[in-house]
Amino acid sequence: MEESGDRHELPSRRIAEEFRRAIAAGEIKPGDKLPSERKIAEKYETARNTAREAIRLLAEQGLVTAKQGKGVFVREEQKLFRFGGDRYSMKNRATGLTPFRLECKKQGKTPRIEVESIAREKPPQDVAERLKVQSDEQSVLHRENHYFADDEPVQIVSTYLRWEEAKGTLLMEEKTGPNGIYGRLEELGHVMTSGRDEVTARMPGADETAVLQLPPGVPVLEVLHTSFDQAEEPFEVTRYVHRADRTGLLYDFPVEQLEETSA
Repeated sequence: MEESGDRHELPSRRIAEEFRRAIAAGEIKPGDKLPSERKIAEKYETARNTAREAIRLLAEQGLVTAKQGKGVFVREEQKLFRFGGDRYSMKNRATGLTPFRLECKKQGKTPRIEVESIAREKPPQDVAERLKVQSDEQSVLHRENHYFADDEPVQIVSTYLRWEEAKGTLLMEEKTGPNGIYGRLEELGHVMTSGRDEVTARMPGADETAVLQLPPGVPVLEVLHTSFDQAEEPFEVTRYVHRADRTGLLYDFPVEQLEETSA
């Protein structure tokens, strides 16, 4: 490992940077176990607290993860669940599988979906604006599901529907029937003809960290999806919170061309 040229740099940061460079160069490979705090402290002639802080910095950068009773390991690359514009296609619906279950099938993983809650609520402001409902009234039905692949949590899905439409229907039940909520919404007259996804990356909140079992330093990808029907009216808003180290987003889109005009 190379020595840092900055003599004023904190020892813990210098040690972490040398490990980072070694990991990036492939000198320490994914799945490799890092030396113990004691051995790191001995090598760099520093205190164990300094070695511990260096490991914490590496964990914050998402480079290593601690396994209780086993040690600290360089994180291995994981297969990504890729979601994009085709998740709502009729072709995929014809398979009888949801987009998540399709991704699990492609990767040989076992899917599991837990319905965490179904409740009438006041919507968050961003949801109220997109669904065109009141934010100061219990104007929506909120369905929150947690998604797992091989028992590992990968995403939190919060779907919001207008209460006046959802009340008294299967949309209020855990099992919503054939084709899921979109089948029921079509029966209410809403056929999805377009959608808009607003994608942001951010650090998770405490609840999200707990549900997704996120290692230190791992952000989330948030996708705020709005469905529009044949009248170009919004009828469903869903917030997807994905583990950024387990999920990729893939979108194919046409590029509008200028129309040729005759001379």
